[in-house]
Amino acid sequence: MDMWFYDEQTDGVKLGILVEKQLYSGVSDYQKIDIIQTKQYGKILVCDDDIVFTEKDEFIYREMMVHVPMAVHPNVRKVLVFGGGDGGIVRELLKYPELDQIDVVEQDRQLIEVCHEFFPRLSASLEDERVHVYPQDGLRFIRKISNEYDLIIVDSPNPYGISQEGYFTTEFYGSCYNALKEDGIMVNQHESPFYKDEANQCQYMHKRIIRTFPISKCYQACIPSYPSGHWLFGFASKKYHPLYDIQAHIWNERKINTRYYATRLHQGVFALPVYVEELLKDVE
Repeated sequence: MDMWFYDEQTDGVKLGILVEKQLYSGVSDYQKIDIIQTKQYGKILVCDDDIVFTEKDEFIYREMMVHVPMAVHPNVRKVLVFGGGDGGIVRELLKYPELDQIDVVEQDRQLIEVCHEFFPRLSASLEDERVHVYPQDGLRFIRKISNEYDLIIVDSPNPYGISQEGYFTTEFYGSCYNALKEDGIMVNQHESPFYKDEANQCQYMHKRIIRTFPISKCYQACIPSYPSGHWLFGFASKKYHPLYDIQAHIWNERKINTRYYATRLHQGVFALPVYVEELLKDVE
């Protein structure tokens, strides 16, 4: 008998993936964690029955979270990552040798350990001497910080669960603003605009971010394993505009190896479909 994993994307819609083998199942202090092996998507990290990432398409999410802001900000030296305990975001950041420090705040120690065992290629990035991992609550961590980071990446799965809710509040975004230097950038995953529940979360986040940052734009990518496949990211900055200030020629000269992001796509990912523009304008 075939075993299937079903990721419930919204009421009445599930993504079904044929499972070859279940590699791990456990419960941490914060969430249920599963690792499954599949033919089409490779190994998949599942938390509280939702897909966090798959080996097949994880590069899309990570590249779009990292290289979009890095192609805009001319002098990133210190980065703060919320979430990111699997090491994927850090892997992309380490492609920039000029970075001096990468701080990773991941509250769930067990998640870090599980990813170290089952996703060693990703987790190995956390061993770099420039990387410091803080297994603590993100909101408490950032409350005390001021004018310290050039870039903050909020790699949080969704606004549900006791380990994630604090990352979607006005207080959190305000604390990120304070923790950034005067020309700092914050990027965050912004959910899918396609289904109603996720679209409401898009509006919820966008409304709070535009109240905090003078520059706030959304951009998009196609991530097949995520709800609807259409995913948004947020770009918020104190100074730099994601389109007017991109340093395309400088970024291209780096010859960074990517599989999704390219500066020729940069302008296009900020050109949102009409229905998404209308969704965001409703709260602006």
